[in-house]
Amino acid sequence: MTPRTSPRAAGSGAWRRSSAVSAKRRRHWLTSLVIVITLVAVGVLGYKAIGIMRDASAQATHAEDYKGEGEGEVTVTIPEGASGADIGDILQSKGVVASGKAFTNAAKNNPKGNTIQPGTYKLKKKMSANSALQALLDPESKGDHTLTIPAGVSKQIVKDRLKKVGSFTDEQIEAAYADSAAIGLPAEAGGNVEGWLAPGTYDVTENATPKDLVKKMVSQTVTQLKELKVPKEDYQKVLTKASIVEREVNSERYYGQAARVIENRLSQTDGETHGLLQMDSTVQYGLGRYGGIPTEAETQDANNPYNTYVHKGLPPGPIGSPRRGGHQGGAQPAGRELALLRHGEPRDRRDPVRLHQRGAEGQHQEAQRLLQEEPGDLQRREEEWLSRRRG
Repeated sequence: MTPRTSPRAAGSGAWRRSSAVSAKRRRHWLTSLVIVITLVAVGVLGYKAIGIMRDASAQATHAEDYKGEGEGEVTVTIPEGASGADIGDILQSKGVVASGKAFTNAAKNNPKGNTIQPGTYKLKKKMSANSALQALLDPESKGDHTLTIPAGVSKQIVKDRLKKVGSFTDEQIEAAYADSAAIGLPAEAGGNVEGWLAPGTYDVTENATPKDLVKKMVSQTVTQLKELKVPKEDYQKVLTKASIVEREVNSERYYGQAARVIENRLSQTDGETHGLLQMDSTVQYGLGRYGGIPTEAETQDANNPYNTYVHKGLPPGPIGSPRRGGHQGGAQPAGRELALLRHGEPRDRRDPVRLHQRGAEGQHQEAQRLLQEEPGDLQRREEEWLSRRRG
C-alpha cells in the first residue's frame, strides 16, 4: 500500500522549488549586473586612455612655435649631411625657432623640406617654423656668406673678395697666404699662392678663418692636378701655362689650341718667335692690370719680369687662377700644330698676325688679320681662320 503525502508536506516541497528558482534568477541578475558594470568601467578607462593618447599625439604634432617672420638677425651654419631633426635642433639652439619639433613638422609638410643645402645662412630670431624653413630654401639667405672666385683672377682680387665677404683684414689674409704648411701649399709653388686659388664658390661659415678658406682653394687645385696625373715637379709649369690660357681665351673649347700656341712658341727658339711668348696678358699682370693691351714702351720694358716680349720662356709663375679646363689645356695641349708665329712690326702699326696649321699632308694655309685691341684675341683669330678655311 502506497503511503500518502500530507498536504503540508506537498506545500513545503513546492515552496523549496520556488525558492531555488528565485535564487537562481537572483544569481543570473547579479552576474549580468557585474558584467554590465565591468563593461562600463572598461569603456570609461578605454575612453580616458584614448584621450590621453590623443593629447600626447597633439602635443607631439603641435609643438611649441613662434608666430611671424621673426626679429633681429642671427647667423646659422647648416653642416653637410644634417637631417631635418638636426637642423631643427640647431635652429632652436640659436633662438630661431621655439622648438626643433615645430621645424621638423614644417619640413615634413613641405615637398621641398628635404632639399635644404648645407651652408651659412642669415636668419632672424623668433621665427615661425614655416618662416624659418622658407628662409633656408631661399638662396638669398646665404648670399652674404658665399665667396665666389671667378676663373683667371689674381690673388689680389681673391683677397679683396675675402675682405668683403668674410670681413677679414689684409693682415689676416696675407698671413694665410704666407703660411704654406697651414694651407697645404705644395713646395713646388715656392711659397706663392698665385695660381693655386681654385675658382669656385665657397661657403664662409660663421667661424671660418682666411686660412680655412685658402686651404680649401689650394686643396681643390691639388686635387685637380692629381686627377690629371700631372707630375709634382710640373705643377708650377702647368699652372703657369694654364693661367695664361685662361687670360687669353674666354671659351673652354679653345684651351687646347691656346696651349698648343704656347708650346710651339716656347719650342721655336731658332724660329720666328725666338722662344718669346709675346703675350699681352703676362705683360699686363706684371703691370698690375687685367685685360687690355700694353703700350709699345711697356712691351719693351725689360724691368717687368712678366714681359714675355723681351724675356724668353714662361714668366716667373702663374698670372691668375685657372679653372680645370685650363689645367687640362696646360697639361695636354691640342694635338695639331697650331702656332701664332710672330707679331711682325711695332704694335701701334696694327700689323697682321700669321696663324699656321700644318695638315697631315704637310700643306698649310695662312690667314691674316689686324690685331684688335681687346683681350681674348687668340680665340677671335682662330675663329676667323676657321671661317676663311671653310670658305
